[in-house]
Amino acid sequence: MSEHQHNYPSYCDTVVQCATECEKCADFCMGEMPECRRLCRDCANICWTCASFMSRGSCFAEVIGKVCADICEACASECEKHQNEHCQKCAEACRGCAAECRDMASAAA
Repeated sequence: MSEHQHNYPSYCDTVVQCATECEKCADFCMGEMPECRRLCRDCANICWTCASFMSRGSCFAEVIGKVCADICEACASECEKHQNEHCQKCAEACRGCAAECRDMASAAA
């Protein structure tokens, strides 16, 4: 491992779980709630990207993590507006992921 690489196993698990919940929510919201679906897809995409950067110990993982946290928070805010179970689960996963990503980014600074 180079001096720029880090190990992010616990963070990576949280980010992958969030991506999975966002994918599920986007599928359920198709046609019904377009803004929710759009944010869930954005969030899932950035989470998969973030997990990829973390899994290979990229020196850019912290930067991606900060962006991931911002998108996760936006997704959580949208999902919290809807009372169905999949949106509530997604919002919870997004809030947890945002906190973990911010923690990871600040720990590396």
